[in-house]
Parts: sequence; structure tokens; C-alpha cells
Amino acid sequence: MNNETSTETHLTRVLARKDVLALAFGAMIGWGWIVLTGSWIQSAGSLGAITAFLIGGLIIVLVGLTYAELASAMPQVGGEHVYSYRAMGHFASFLCTWAITLGYVSVVAFEAVALPTVVEHLFPNYAVGQMWNIAGWDVKATWVAVGVAGSVLMMWINYIGVRTAALVQKVVTLLILAVGILFITGALFQGSTETMQPLFSVEEGVMGGIMMVIIMVPFMFVGFDVIPQAAEEINLPFREIGRVLMISVILAVFWYSFIILGTALMLDPEALGASSLAVPDAMQAAFQAPWAGNLMILAGIAGIITSWNAFYIGGSRAIYALAHSGMLPAFLAKLHPKHRTPTNAILVMGVLSSIAPFFGRQALVWLVVAGGLGIVIAYLFVALSFVVLRRREPEMARPFRVRRGKTVGALSVILSVMLIGMYLPGSPSALSTIEWFMFAGWMAIGLVLYAWSRNRYGVAYSDTMMKRELAGADPYPGR
Repeated sequence: MNNETSTETHLTRVLARKDVLALAFGAMIGWGWIVLTGSWIQSAGSLGAITAFLIGGLIIVLVGLTYAELASAMPQVGGEHVYSYRAMGHFASFLCTWAITLGYVSVVAFEAVALPTVVEHLFPNYAVGQMWNIAGWDVKATWVAVGVAGSVLMMWINYIGVRTAALVQKVVTLLILAVGILFITGALFQGSTETMQPLFSVEEGVMGGIMMVIIMVPFMFVGFDVIPQAAEEINLPFREIGRVLMISVILAVFWYSFIILGTALMLDPEALGASSLAVPDAMQAAFQAPWAGNLMILAGIAGIITSWNAFYIGGSRAIYALAHSGMLPAFLAKLHPKHRTPTNAILVMGVLSSIAPFFGRQALVWLVVAGGLGIVIAYLFVALSFVVLRRREPEMARPFRVRRGKTVGALSVILSVMLIGMYLPGSPSALSTIEWFMFAGWMAIGLVLYAWSRNRYGVAYSDTMMKRELAGADPYPGR
């Protein structure tokens, strides 16, 4: 396998504290809030939508605490891959990592669909060249071309090195924060609480409306887990890795809650129903000028870049970790001799991201929900790993140690199971047929590749590689 990977270099610790915080926070805020805030308020009511994000945020904070402890204890590439292997073994590690990879792939694909959607608001009628119709939406050639071009650009940025990707992430995240603070300040001064009615959904009921929004929360918050994926490239004391992870999650909870509040203060239900992008329209209303709406759209494009960038990093490292340990074909574990990036894994992410625009705008919803199920499954595996390792290895060094670990672990497991239940048949927010097809297809492809790799390299090889990784040893001695 060493010859097949052609690996001559290794991942290096180059990411500083600001890089890591921008990476995680930028990943979590992304573009979804620009597109979906209006539908959240319509589904759950203004206060219902905020409540959904506070409840969902609390769940993510609890899960994030388990991540923070495990990331500081085992700061190796792959994150969930390493934790679940140490706690539950070979196959559980694969299932966990492959599920979270679906979440990462769904995000980079989501952004490839989101980019041409937002460009359409800056340049109306640019989409020409009818290709086909999917789910009632006409797919246009120029629309697809913008999505594919953006995906290729982000792939190239990640290909040439994590330092470049981190610099892009910091600059663009600062732009988003500046515009967001401007919007929230304007809404608080210019908005009216009367427009926030109804506070909770009338049609769905209080809990029904909140559940319809909560199901999207895992997808909106996915991103803090990029930190464990890139842990082997973070140049921080191990305890600080856990702290930065938790800070990024808490910041994202406040961000989403205030964005929903600002939008509800500026747009009444009638305006929300007529708006295709509620947050830019609310920004325009707050400052009573078209430039303000366009500025928010630019912040949305910046969010696309930060999220796209972060999940290229997270997804490629997850694929690399699986291949490195013999759970996927070895060529996916190749590192570039100069840039020290997992080049083939990045190329795979790029191909999958570039395919998404061909399915049109409806793919946005499919990707959010199907990817969200993969994410919460991985969260459950990490929570279980936290509980198992607390019991089995109480003396393991934990630079960031969670207080009341038994309670946090138990709650994380229970809440993760509850989140998974919201995606299952019988729930008001269950997956549709096409979303189940996407999820099942992804898992089937992974199991085929896993079976082939297990037959090709053997479980003993995987165990050896994982033990070296856990021990912090060079995985390719004598190179």
C-alpha cells in the first residue's frame, strides 16, 4: 500500500488560533441563512424559529463538548474516524466517518448550487441555455457553468495548500461578521416587534413548527467538526483545540438567533412570503437603500466561500483518513509532495461538488436534509465514543476535560438519537423518497468500497495503521 499511495510528505501543523476559529465559524455560518431564514420564520414563527435554533444549538453545544475533549486527547487527522475506532473498532469507525463525509459532500454540493442562485439576484436573467427541467425547475447552461466554475476554483485553492485556504477563510469571515453586525444593529433600531407576529406557527402548532426548523439545525451547524478533521494541521496546545471548538459553536448559535431576530423585526409575514431572499430584503428595509441589500448578498457570497472552503478541507481529510487506514482505496491517501494536501481526496470532493448544479435549485433542499442525517449519525457515534472511552480509559490524557462528563455524554447520546428520529418515517420532518435514495446510495457506495479495501489490505493492516496514528507515530516509517 505504501507504493500505491506514493506518499512522500506528511501533514504539518501550520494553523494558528485565528485560522482555526475562522475555519470553524466560517464553515457554520455559510450561505444557508441567506436562503432559508425566511422559510424558518414562516415554518415556526419568529420566536419559534429562534427557539428552534437555541434548542438545536444547545444540542450541538453538548455534542461539541464531547468533540472538544476527544479532539484535545487525540489530535490526529480524521477526527471522528480516530475516536470511534478507539472506542468501538474498525467497522464503527468506517460508518461514522463515511456518514460525516456525506455531510461534508452535501455542503460543498450545496454551495455549488447556492452560488449561481445568489448570482442571479445580482445579475437577473443571466441564466440562459435551457438544458432540462428537474422537479419543476429549468436548469440553464450558464447557471450550471457558474456553479461548476466556483467549485473548480475552491478545489484549486485547497489543492495548493492549507495556508492559502486559511488566509482566504480569515479575510472572508471578517467581511461576513462586519456586514452581519451592521444588519443586526440597523434592525434593532429600525425594526418593529409588530412584524414578528405570529411568534409561533399557527398551521403547524408550536412544537410542529419548531421541529420543522430543528431538522435543519444540524446542517446549519456542521462545521465545528472540521476542527477535529484538520487537528493534525493545527499548531496549538491540545487544550486550546477544545476551547476554540466550543467558542466557534457558541458564536454560531448567537449568529443564527440574531439573524432570525433582525429579519423578523424588519419583514412582516406578507413581506416574507413575497421574498425569495429574506435577509437581503430585511437589510434593504433596515437602511432603506438598495445598496444595503446588495451588500448582504455579497456577505452571502462570502459565506458560500467560507463554507465551501472549510468543507473541502474537512471532507478531503475525512476521505484521506479512511484511505490512510485501509478503509478506502489507497490512492485517496496520496499527499502532494510540495503542498502537503490530500490531492486525490480533494479532487473527489471537487468532482462531487461540480455535479450538483446539474440537478438545479431543488437540490438545495435535498442536500440539506440528506446530508443532515449523515451528520447526526456521526454525532451519535462521537457521543457514544465519548461515553465508552470515559468508562474504558479513565486515565487517558484529556487536556480539555469536560466537567460532569457522564451527564454530558448521556445527554449527547440521547439528544443525538432524538435528532436521528426526526429524519425517520412517521416524523413530520421525515426524509422524502429522493432524500432516502441519496442517503442509501451514498452508504451503499461506501460499503462496497469498504468491502473491497478490507479484502485488498486486510483488517490487520488497518489496525496497525490506526494504532500508529493513535500513538502519534509516523505512519510511513523509513520513507
